[in-house]
Amino acid sequence: MDPFLVTTDWLAERLGAPGMAVLDCTWFVPEMKKSGYDVFAAGHIPGAQFVDLNKVSDPDSPYVNMMPAADLFAAEIGRLGVDNDTLVIVYNANYVSARLWWMFRHFGHEKVRILDGGMPRWQAEGRPVETGAAAPATPKTFRAAPPPADIVQAEDVLAAISADSATIIDLRPVGRFNGTESSGYPGVPSGHMPKSVNIPWTAFVDDTPERRFLSPEAVRAVLEKAGVDLGRPIISTCGSGVTAAILAMQLERMGKHDWRIYDGSWHEWGQRADLPKETSV
Repeated sequence: MDPFLVTTDWLAERLGAPGMAVLDCTWFVPEMKKSGYDVFAAGHIPGAQFVDLNKVSDPDSPYVNMMPAADLFAAEIGRLGVDNDTLVIVYNANYVSARLWWMFRHFGHEKVRILDGGMPRWQAEGRPVETGAAAPATPKTFRAAPPPADIVQAEDVLAAISADSATIIDLRPVGRFNGTESSGYPGVPSGHMPKSVNIPWTAFVDDTPERRFLSPEAVRAVLEKAGVDLGRPIISTCGSGVTAAILAMQLERMGKHDWRIYDGSWHEWGQRADLPKETSV
C-alpha cells in the first residue's frame, strides 16, 4: 500500500470497511465567503465525516488555522469515530487534504492516506455521492502522541533569513507573493518574506481539475528548476499553513525529512509590524 496516497479505485472497493474512516476536510479562505460544510452537504463520498478545519485549529490564536493543542485535536477526531487503530482516508474538493494529513502525522498517527484527486476525481468517474449531513459516528478515543519539532515560529524564520540557514518556500499564488493581489485574508496586506522563494502550490499537482499529486521525481524537477538546493533545510510557508503542507507531504515522499512548516505563515507575518516585508512591485 502506498504510504501517502490511495486511488479512487482502491477506496471504492473498500467503502464501509471496518477499521477505516473517510474524512472530508474541504475549506476555503475567508475572502471566498464559501463554506466547506455546504460543499460537503451538497455531495460527499458515502459514509464520509466532515472535519471542520476551524474546529481542529487553535481557538485562542489570533492567527487562523494554527495547530491546536493535542487534547483538542484528539477530542474532535475521536468524536468523528477515529481511534489509534483507524486507517484514515482524507480528501477534499480543493487543496486542504495535505494539511489534515500533516496534522494526523504531527500527533503521531501514521495510518493516514490522501485520496489522490479528491472529490473532483471521484465525481468525474461517476461514483456515488451522498448529500446532507453525515450520519453520526460512534465516538472513539484517539490518543495524540507528543509531536515532533516540525513547526517553526516567526522568530525562527527571521533567524533563518538572517543566517541564511534554510530555504524558505512560499506556496501562495504569484500575485499574493508579489503584492499585486489581495492576500486572501481581509485586513492583511500581501507581499512576502525577504529571501523567500515563490513556488505556488499548484506546481506540485497536475494541471487537471482533479489536481492529482505529482510524482516525487516531478517534484524534484520543479524544485531544482526554481533553484532550490535540496541539500539545505526547507521552511514551508503559505497564507495560513494549509497549502504549506502540500510541499511537506511531497518532500516526505521524496525522502527529504529536514523540513519545517511556519504555521503562522503570511497571516501572522503580514500583520506584524516588527517583521520585514517585501513586494515585487
